[in-house]
Amino acid sequence: MTVKAVSFVAKSGTGKTTLLEKVIIHLKERGYKVGVIKHDAHRFDIDHPGKDSYRLTAAGADTMLISSPEKLAIVKKHTQSPPIEELIETYFSDMDIVVTEGFKKSGMPKIEVNRQERSTTLLCRGESYDPTLVAVASDGVLDLDVPVLDLNDPCAVADFIEETFLQ
Repeated sequence: MTVKAVSFVAKSGTGKTTLLEKVIIHLKERGYKVGVIKHDAHRFDIDHPGKDSYRLTAAGADTMLISSPEKLAIVKKHTQSPPIEELIETYFSDMDIVVTEGFKKSGMPKIEVNRQERSTTLLCRGESYDPTLVAVASDGVLDLDVPVLDLNDPCAVADFIEETFLQ
């Protein structure tokens, strides 16, 4: 069985993370196992100098995993970012749904977040046409070929995800 996934995309500063936080809460309240993948176009570091995990990675470990009774984290060096589909298959097979933030160039279904004060143009309709767009969450009135959800109603966005991907 393939894990279902949807990507939240938007221009920077639109409120993707804020909306996603609230949608995740609603999905969890409904009993779903939710995985999240955040795309970072820049370099990031979850290891910190002085920590054992940092020291082991700095010593040359290509993959370093730290595990506790509650959670685990893995630092895996690679020369290029793995395809999103590979990440989902490898790390999220036990999830009901995976929501991603970013990955606007992927072939995954997308919900675009639009805040009118930030931009009146869309990434997936306007600047270009992305056939994988399944909905737009906006605080404005838009005439589109996909459902327009209320950006300020995360419960409605969770309803859409549940109806579209989880039933």
